[in-house]
Amino acid sequence: MADHKITCLSCAQANRVPDDKLGSGAKCGTCGASLFPTKVIDVDAAVLTKASRTDTLPLVVDFWAPWCGPCRSMAPEFAKAASALRGKVRFVKLNTEENPKVGQRHNIRSIPTMVRFAGGRERGRTTGALRAPQIQSFATTR
Repeated sequence: MADHKITCLSCAQANRVPDDKLGSGAKCGTCGASLFPTKVIDVDAAVLTKASRTDTLPLVVDFWAPWCGPCRSMAPEFAKAASALRGKVRFVKLNTEENPKVGQRHNIRSIPTMVRFAGGRERGRTTGALRAPQIQSFATTR
């Protein structure tokens, strides 16, 4: 049985999680937060940087802004996809209005943009609002 490295979305601490605990109540050893929260978390630059570089599970990031209509309409679909793939893929959001430098660093030119990270690298990117099945397909594409 393999262990996975999972970054806490609350405190950015790396945690080792065995296969049989993925998505089933695993908590951060430092702060006690759920490593697989039931709701999509809005992360900051530090958490995104660490999780995208170190996590062994794929990480899908929704780059969005509160004023963006398509971003707001896609949010429930993103949450549905996150719920369906809980324990297999992690989903987070990053508010580009609050973190403009992160958006620039990741070359985000329009929103919503989703980026999939795996193995410490960007593995996929898509722009525009999608439905949950499309998001799930994007999240699980190798």
